[in-house]
Amino acid sequence: MTQTIAPRVRMLVLLFLAVTGALLAGAGPASAHAALTGSDPAQGVVVDKAPTQVTLTFSETVSMNDDSLRVLDPKGTRVDTGKPSEVSGTTYAVPLHSGLPDGTYTVTYQVVSADSHPVAGAYTFSIGSPSETSVSVSDQEAGGGVVGWLYGFGRYVSYAGFIVLTGGAAFVLACWQRGTGVRAVQRFVVSGWVAMTAATLFLLLLRGSYTTSGNFGDVFDLDLLGEVLQTKTGAALVSRLLLLAAAALFIAVLFGAYDKREGEEKRDLTFGLAIGGTVVAAGLAASWAMAEHASTGLQPGIAMPVDVLHLLAVATWLGGLTALLVALYRAPADRPVEAPAARRFSRLAFGSVLVVVATGTYQSWRQLGSWSAFTDTRYGQLLLVKIGLVALLVGVAWISRRWTARLADTRAEGTVGESAPEKERVTAAPGKERVAAASKQEGVTAAAGTGDTAEQTSGDAESGSASAERAAQLARQQAAVDATRQKRLRDSDAHRFGLRRSVLAEAGVAVVVLAVTTVLTSTEPGRTEQDAAAAGRASSSASSSAGDSASGALTLDMSFDTGGTDGKGVVSVDLDPARTGANEMHVYVTRPNGRAFDVPEVKVAFTLEAKDIGPLPVVPDHITTGHWSANGVQIPVAGEWQISVTVRTSDIDQTTVSKNAQIG
Repeated sequence: MTQTIAPRVRMLVLLFLAVTGALLAGAGPASAHAALTGSDPAQGVVVDKAPTQVTLTFSETVSMNDDSLRVLDPKGTRVDTGKPSEVSGTTYAVPLHSGLPDGTYTVTYQVVSADSHPVAGAYTFSIGSPSETSVSVSDQEAGGGVVGWLYGFGRYVSYAGFIVLTGGAAFVLACWQRGTGVRAVQRFVVSGWVAMTAATLFLLLLRGSYTTSGNFGDVFDLDLLGEVLQTKTGAALVSRLLLLAAAALFIAVLFGAYDKREGEEKRDLTFGLAIGGTVVAAGLAASWAMAEHASTGLQPGIAMPVDVLHLLAVATWLGGLTALLVALYRAPADRPVEAPAARRFSRLAFGSVLVVVATGTYQSWRQLGSWSAFTDTRYGQLLLVKIGLVALLVGVAWISRRWTARLADTRAEGTVGESAPEKERVTAAPGKERVAAASKQEGVTAAAGTGDTAEQTSGDAESGSASAERAAQLARQQAAVDATRQKRLRDSDAHRFGLRRSVLAEAGVAVVVLAVTTVLTSTEPGRTEQDAAAAGRASSSASSSAGDSASGALTLDMSFDTGGTDGKGVVSVDLDPARTGANEMHVYVTRPNGRAFDVPEVKVAFTLEAKDIGPLPVVPDHITTGHWSANGVQIPVAGEWQISVTVRTSDIDQTTVSKNAQIG
């Protein structure tokens, strides 16, 4: 009884870990991967003159619709006109009505970042003087609520399905070809295909609501679904469905015709399945790489193939590991997992781990950018947790390799692999003979009681039927006894039992690793989080610029993007005392993470459009890394001056950013 309950307890523990992982994957709303790095008017600033438009600058390109950018007056009425438009690179603008009255205005935005994640937020600025407003800017959230939770759960299931499908098929084809005839393994791989297909359809339906309203009622809006199909993410999901159709054909051949082939014909089919399966698996992995993290940011041409390799290696390792676990627990006694199969998977898993480490190191550098981001950002902290779990997983895998080696040594000596089955066959034979003897005895007894009368004939028929039923019952009982004996003999192999326990522990840790990975893909990367922090500092500086002017100083922060390699950053202009006459000017250029950034050229120009003065050019002197300065900058009259800064990051890449400020 205890031996029967123990495996069930282990499977319940594994199921509990899987459910816990799924809950972790959807525990919080998805954080956006694009951050607002600049705005004009800036957050909290008070301007003297009503602006003609509102511009927002993000850390990466975003997609938007007619309602993505909205500007609301103190009563909550929209004052923006027309559609949002792209100004340059990552800067977008929406025009405003002319002659807006004084008061506090609210800017709200809800867009989709280039790596497919929604981002929403709001801030206020004032014209003339601040006023009360009926618009709330708190709790501006995208990708949250029930729809966000369901979308996160769907992402987890799609990742898990891909790992089970790809890793299970790779394990069978590369390590244990006899497993194609094992029903438990067949069901395992097919369940991965079903889970991934269902999750992809689920995500496709949820996508529209997830990136817009967040209302569950919009899930079945066909117009919204049509808009989703025109996006990069929608195209990736549809491509994934088409590739899953090809994967269904692969599974049918693997567990159908392949299992019946022998010799040279089977070797040729193995080669064909290996090539076709690799192409399909790489295509499925690319459906993530081409629509999410890897498709934007630094070095996308390198990041996308690296991401594909990373996903394939993870699936081969963890999916194959889970398939091995299923085989160790569910494979029939006449088709156990042989030591050579476990040894082949051990080598395959080792190679996969090396690929995971190499590609993961590159991805970490790309998403963090600095050592401080490991501890200063949520992405870095989660990455540290994942690294620790992977290290634990590798440690348990090392124990599994030791059990595999012991199992192989034992099989080579013939102490367990040969004697146990032989003993099993010997002990099973008498049982079968007893069943046959019992059946024969029943037949003899029935024959002895036959007579010539009709009553005797009827009794003979009834007796024969009872004998057949009794024989069938004895056969079933003996089969159950034999199965129990075979399982007991199989479990008596200490090395196999140790391997099963260590692989079960690996699978449990792998489920948690998958959960943390899913959360990571929905968490703002460290680089972007630092960009957002820099933008917050810039907004604070802009908000206090009016007060600084009154006290004899002016500071303006402007984000720029020249479009070239390493072309993003923030330029800060300090003007002191910010009055008519001679002024001292300092210009600072920093990277998005706040570090000093040397560029080939920086030029500044002052323009007073109200009096048709300027532009007045100023070429500051380079002082040190990321710092330029100029003395005696002349401001002839007081007014709202436009300060334009031209930044050149290479021989051909440059851009000009500008802001208005009251001087004098």
